[in-house]
Amino acid sequence: MSEFVAELIGTMILIIFGGGVVGGVVLKNSKAEGAGWVVITIGWGLAVAMAIYAVGSFTGAHINPAVTLGLASIGDFPWNKVPLYISAQMIGAFIGACIVFLNYLPHWDKTDDQGAKLAVYSTDPAVRSPFSNLLSEMIGTFVLLMGILFIGANEFTEGLNPLIVGLLIVAIGMSLGGATGYAINPARDLGPRIAHAILPIPRKGGSDWGYAWIPVVGPILGGVYGSVFYQAIFVQEYSTAFWVLTLIVAVIIVGAATSELKKGSTVSDKVEQKIS
Repeated sequence: MSEFVAELIGTMILIIFGGGVVGGVVLKNSKAEGAGWVVITIGWGLAVAMAIYAVGSFTGAHINPAVTLGLASIGDFPWNKVPLYISAQMIGAFIGACIVFLNYLPHWDKTDDQGAKLAVYSTDPAVRSPFSNLLSEMIGTFVLLMGILFIGANEFTEGLNPLIVGLLIVAIGMSLGGATGYAINPARDLGPRIAHAILPIPRKGGSDWGYAWIPVVGPILGGVYGSVFYQAIFVQEYSTAFWVLTLIVAVIIVGAATSELKKGSTVSDKVEQKIS
């Protein structure tokens, strides 16, 4: 199997299982309807594990542009293969999303909630605040890349690594995912979002393109920073990228904190005005 086809199939499997579990939980008249966040996080973790089992021996199963770029940034993956992998991941995610659509054909018309339909395909924040949402996606993907590199530094029984990575995804989802739905993967969000825009889903509403840049930019920044941070702190190899990204991350943290503090001050002022 070629590397392009392997990454395509791996990412397709990821979305079939990942988008599929969300569809089961949020779409009307599904037998899994209302199963909740824990089921979704476990479903996504198993989706990642199955994708790695399927194509890991061919490509290492990046199935995520943030992983591809993160590994390339520390010299663990050749830059000339990055466009090939990312294009395969995007196409695979789109195809996987189309298969999820087919699986739940009778349920789209039964579901009136446009947000629920979009949630099967892409993420959205619990509280919409661009700086904070961007930071949350960065933190989740930072932890993802650090975790992958931690796991790679340890020896496990043969065949166990994919399951450990799957558990890492579950942990990120349960601990950090409640803020934005934890895309932590540009292809996982953008490919299915494009599918949502194109597919003939009854009464689907918009695809929320105003938010779409956050689950792309956030994971890329977080993934690359997680990789260069690991390289700097654990391997003691400091790069220019590490210092530049440290500055960018600091600016985003300050921006997010300042934005939320201003909102808090505004709310407090309004409450005091009402009291007085």
